[in-house]
Amino acid sequence: MTERFTKSTALITGGGSGIGRAIALAFAREGSSVVVAGRRAEPLEATVKLIRDTGGTASAVTADITDTADAERLVAQTEQRYGPLDIAVNNAGMLTALGPVGEIDVEEWRTLLEVNVTGLLLAMKHQVRHMKGRGGAIVNVSSNIGAHIRLPGTGAYAATKAAVSALTRTAALEYIGAGVRINAVSPGAADTPMSLLPGETEEERAARVREQLPLGRVGTVDEIAAAVLYLASPESGYAVGTELVLDGGASA
Repeated sequence: MTERFTKSTALITGGGSGIGRAIALAFAREGSSVVVAGRRAEPLEATVKLIRDTGGTASAVTADITDTADAERLVAQTEQRYGPLDIAVNNAGMLTALGPVGEIDVEEWRTLLEVNVTGLLLAMKHQVRHMKGRGGAIVNVSSNIGAHIRLPGTGAYAATKAAVSALTRTAALEYIGAGVRINAVSPGAADTPMSLLPGETEEERAARVREQLPLGRVGTVDEIAAAVLYLASPESGYAVGTELVLDGGASA
């Protein structure tokens, strides 16, 4: 454990697995009291157990960030448990509605927009409301797909993540005067199930990525977590509206 985030309160949405879990563990290791949020209690509690087993402080709140009352309750409960919200990481998101633009399922498109864009908007709305005037840091998890690269078959996802980039930068300008720093990380392929093609094994993914990515491998969730912690820390105090792309050179 280190002391970079001692006495801070951090909220991580989508904290039940993958990148979100790695981010939660990283903040806890560095002294933060962590609340992980998501729709399903079981994976959240598993994250909390991992943190507590290593001496950290954490709890879970089941919430649906696409519901404005839930988004508001999430921040309120976080502060009730651990005090004023200092850091928020908006990691909740999904990858669906795949296929050519002319063949995208409209209901899947609407769900994707609701989670990736409306959910982010509602989360930031209530986070900013609690941080204004006393300061705080918000880090949004976007993607290299969207504002940085486009891939056939991912048009819907790219549109939502480009929206995340735009919302991040606009909100950063709007609230830096109130002491709230807002930035984003945009990962490429990482060692999570989301980067696997249908039916693909991890070994097959590794072989594919060796040919596709300049770096020759996927990123680790810990590498992404480290970037999030940097953007949330005083060490990045001059970063406002920054989008840190971590994709092994895919968008270089």
